[in-house]
Amino acid sequence: MPQETDRPIVITGGPGSGKTSLIEALAAHGHAVRPEAGRAIIREQQANGGRGLPWVDPALFAELMLAADLRSHAEARAGGERVFFDRGLPDIAGYLALCGLPVPGPVERAARELRYRRTVFIAPPWREIFSQDAERKQDFAESERTCAVMAETYPRYGYALVELLRVSVAERASFVLDRMSAAD
Repeated sequence: MPQETDRPIVITGGPGSGKTSLIEALAAHGHAVRPEAGRAIIREQQANGGRGLPWVDPALFAELMLAADLRSHAEARAGGERVFFDRGLPDIAGYLALCGLPVPGPVERAARELRYRRTVFIAPPWREIFSQDAERKQDFAESERTCAVMAETYPRYGYALVELLRVSVAERASFVLDRMSAAD
């Protein structure tokens, strides 16, 4: 049975709350990271005219995210090093709930059985840094709703949330690393 400290670490929250910037800062400090699957799927689906886009077919988008996140989780566990994830498997269940869609059995099982560290960092909505782009079409209100859903979803799967402060990326990275070092 893997130890808690062997498990990947998740950073979740609403879109545009600074998760990806934090993940990039952790990577720049030499830490292993896994990017959010959603952005890569959106780029791929847009490039090939696919329907697996959140604004076209949310259920298909969730299936594609599940496949990508299962691979990413397995790769992280096989690597044997500390890995930071930009979103985790429970995010898919939260996304489906946000869309008013049922959570299919495979998503439910993956979120319950494929574990991350119990401490999950959640980035709250932050209007001053929020922006939209070709892949992030959500508005700030949806970012707030997404964060609220993730704040409900992760504890349901047995995780304890630690809210990130609205501070610089460097300060957030230091906070996360200090918190994880204290837990190791």
